[in-house]
Amino acid sequence: MTPTDILPVRIQPTTASRLSELDFSQLEFGKAFADHMFAADYRNGEWQDAQIVPYGNMAVSPANSALHYGQAIFEGMKAYHQQDGGVALFRPLDNWSRLNASAERMCMPPLPEEVFMNGLSQLIKLDAGWVPTAPGSALYIRPFMFATDGFIGVRPSDTYRFMIFTCPVGLYYNKPLRVRFEQKYVRSAEGGTGYAKAAGNYGGAMMPSKLAQAEGYHQLLWTDASEHQYVEESGTMNVVFVLNGRLVTPALSSSILDGITRRSVLQLARDLGVAVEERKVSSLEIMEALAAGQLQEAFGVGTAATIAPIATISFEGHDYHLPATGPDALSRRIGAALDAIRAGQASDEHGWMVRV
Repeated sequence: MTPTDILPVRIQPTTASRLSELDFSQLEFGKAFADHMFAADYRNGEWQDAQIVPYGNMAVSPANSALHYGQAIFEGMKAYHQQDGGVALFRPLDNWSRLNASAERMCMPPLPEEVFMNGLSQLIKLDAGWVPTAPGSALYIRPFMFATDGFIGVRPSDTYRFMIFTCPVGLYYNKPLRVRFEQKYVRSAEGGTGYAKAAGNYGGAMMPSKLAQAEGYHQLLWTDASEHQYVEESGTMNVVFVLNGRLVTPALSSSILDGITRRSVLQLARDLGVAVEERKVSSLEIMEALAAGQLQEAFGVGTAATIAPIATISFEGHDYHLPATGPDALSRRIGAALDAIRAGQASDEHGWMVRV
């Protein structure tokens, strides 16, 4: 397929919509899926057979190489109901670009922008009725790619499938988080796949996360693999600290995901005139700042939760409580600005929203 081609999408609408069965007032994250899904296959060196079909199970070989050797990547993004009744995607080209960065790291083929955007737009138009309208809600979108060779051998697959499905969601967290520093287990190491949205990153993080949850914490503050001193991420989110009025976040590296919500939060902070520092941040610096009353806020940022305030940090077996965030807290101001842009209630100065 040449760059000027647009892969045609065959659409098979469902004959039995499940939309009437959905209670939009009781949305559980990741449990209710919209009527349709998009798929395209990579064979003989090109993407082909793009189609939108009713959401449902699919057959794969027991020898599917993604299941055995982990060639699987994904993205997380959202579509939002607009003030004028329309639907818009938030920064979709950033997700497409990051998907391809992940694909390169996992030795998978790049996905053309036309395949991504055309399939995505047509899918969202078809399932526009699934986009919730309540404040704080959205249509969560899950693009993903996986190897499809039925072959047992450690080598890159020759064939792949790219898919997109969606699900309406409400708030991910409904209260401030309790987190603790993780200083034994590792999410990712320099030179690894931490900057990619590779499925294995999340599988490997589950056991230490489960241990923390059994101790009463919602998430971990992951630290670096070599010294366990420097903050990397918070659970499945990037993490931000407000130190003496400055917004401080770990600098990107090969072990830290380049979060699209992170990018947006940093830009909005700069728009508000807040000093932004992207640099190494140690656990000792955070705990000393907290003890000195210089840590005003800490919060996770990510697609699912957008902004998740942190209320408690555990360090070396002791819990330390952050100040309560008032209405003028930076996280609330940035969150409100982001919500207004996404809902079409404020000017989109940075061109983040794409109508469908």
